Amino acid sequence: MTSESPRSAAVRDAALSVVPAALADLGALVRIPSVAFPGFDRAEVERSAAAVASLAEGLGIFERVEVATATIPSTGEQGMPAVLATRAARNGRPTILLYAHHDVQPVGDEGLWESAPFEPTVRDGRLYGRGAADDKAGVMAHVGALRALVEALGPEFDLGVNLFIEGEEEAGSASFGSFLSDNADALRADVIVVADSGNWDATTPALTVSLRGNARFTMTVRTLEHASHSGMFGGAVPDAMLATVKLLGTLWDDEGAVAVDGLREREAETPEYSEETLRSEAGLPAGVSPIGTGPILSRIWNKPSITVTGIDAPSVRNASNTLSPEVSVVISARVAPGQSADEAYQAIEAHLRAHAPFGAELTFRDVETGNPFLVDTSGSAVSHARAALATGYGVEPVDIGVGGSIPFIADLVREFPDAQILVTGVEDPHARAHSPNESLHLDTFRHALVSEALLLERLDATPL
Repeated sequence: MTSESPRSAAVRDAALSVVPAALADLGALVRIPSVAFPGFDRAEVERSAAAVASLAEGLGIFERVEVATATIPSTGEQGMPAVLATRAARNGRPTILLYAHHDVQPVGDEGLWESAPFEPTVRDGRLYGRGAADDKAGVMAHVGALRALVEALGPEFDLGVNLFIEGEEEAGSASFGSFLSDNADALRADVIVVADSGNWDATTPALTVSLRGNARFTMTVRTLEHASHSGMFGGAVPDAMLATVKLLGTLWDDEGAVAVDGLREREAETPEYSEETLRSEAGLPAGVSPIGTGPILSRIWNKPSITVTGIDAPSVRNASNTLSPEVSVVISARVAPGQSADEAYQAIEAHLRAHAPFGAELTFRDVETGNPFLVDTSGSAVSHARAALATGYGVEPVDIGVGGSIPFIADLVREFPDAQILVTGVEDPHARAHSPNESLHLDTFRHALVSEALLLERLDATPL
């Protein structure tokens, strides 16, 4: 670990002092059910954006703070509200763009939560609640780090800071590209920190250097013009459920690995990671085996995956002796770094069409794609980030890949090709983001806030 200067020590001490207030403000944000999905109350997302804007204004360092929206190109509608705050660099210092999002996933089945999802609850060293980790903790890591910088250095520091807190990341970032284009001059930066990833474990920090892409779509399988009695015609005509089950089964081999021609893998070394750790972190019961082949982390970071995430078919409660004429499924694929998401989608669609049983009719709609990302680790910002993480956590950071996707990073690269992008986060492997009982490890949050404050201090001391 690097030695600490008196200035960075002052920032570190200030960061530790602001953690309690940051956690209190995080609790207030968690209480706002800011789900940006269709069918949920947009007013709650607007309320969340206003709360974040108030936190930004309270820092007293920004020349501009506003809640803004952009047009969704595909529909012409206005996207969800984002918060934009800007402060120009001084005396030849760089500008940093701090990104997080204030919208959250729906809670799902509330009966699976051990405490109310929008009532922040602390137990066993963790803060439970929807958005407590993903990504309102990222918002407060940014706000807390800036508070520490102001407390230690005063409000007249030289670093340029742009704050961009998105309001629809969980819902697909439909207006993200438009927002970047509309606000390109205000958002332009030398370094971009995307605080929406995770760490190696609760005590070891990480920089995310690779992300899988995604391809998500809805497929409808149709075999009959209308529903028919299963006793009268079963065994002679194929129902849509039979065709769908057989077709979906062709997507994987007997070991559960993806079996679609045209989906590529990335060759890259991965750290040691045991099956025991996988079982603990993923909640895999003793009698259920992992799927795929090769090193476990390579399966997650460097290979494609395909998951059926939704299905429209008669429910168990409403089941009758009927041959279903059509069934619709949502398929979510993760794309290995190095392959375009559009190319991956085309390969999956071609596979499904080629393997449709009994001449079943297939239609595809609601296609969404996002490209994978590989971080250029040669820049100075990565070195500064590693040093800040080592001091903030007291443990040397590791470079990790992430099996999930952050598709909008491709938009950042397109709009700001010269910026150095750092992907960080406050989650540990037990955060259960997107799932019931989402939680934030409090010590991890403290270390993440301190580390980001130290990164800001290092950049403030570094001329371009």
